[in-house]
Amino acid sequence: MTRISAPRGNGTRTGQAAAKLAGCLLGTALLTGTLAGCGTPAPELGRDAAQQLQSQVFAVTEAAAANDPAGSLRLLDGLVERLDAAAASGDVSFKRHQSIRASIDAVRADLTAQQAAAEAARVTAEQEAAAQAAAAAAAASAATPAPVAPEPVPVDNGKAKGKGQDRDKSDD
Repeated sequence: MTRISAPRGNGTRTGQAAAKLAGCLLGTALLTGTLAGCGTPAPELGRDAAQQLQSQVFAVTEAAAANDPAGSLRLLDGLVERLDAAAASGDVSFKRHQSIRASIDAVRADLTAQQAAAEAARVTAEQEAAAQAAAAAAAASAATPAPVAPEPVPVDNGKAKGKGQDRDKSDD
């Protein structure tokens, strides 16, 4: 089974394409198992079990296409529960159970990587927004000049210094 790598960058189209592809691959694995079981006397995957599993795969695919990795992972957990229940009841052979489980694990790894990439992109975007806000605040404070207080003016109380004082004495 070919593994799908997590989307690079924060492009939504890439993530949706990867999610659709992951769902298609898982659906193909289940469908192949159903078709392979039809030619043998004891099917590896019973018809009812295949239909239930395929409907669950469809739900996972829709959630992945909606770019909801967390929802996809929850639905994938439900798929595993149905698969295990079908295996316990004998509707899925051990070999087919292992094959489907390997496909589920590959899709889970891809969805987990997609979820981690989305979280990392969110954190990076928040950090960039905070850095831009800080830069804007710094630019605003640098652009506004600080108020300058005028220099104090010496106060003259009406008394003249120097020559004026001497004149007063000489006039007496």
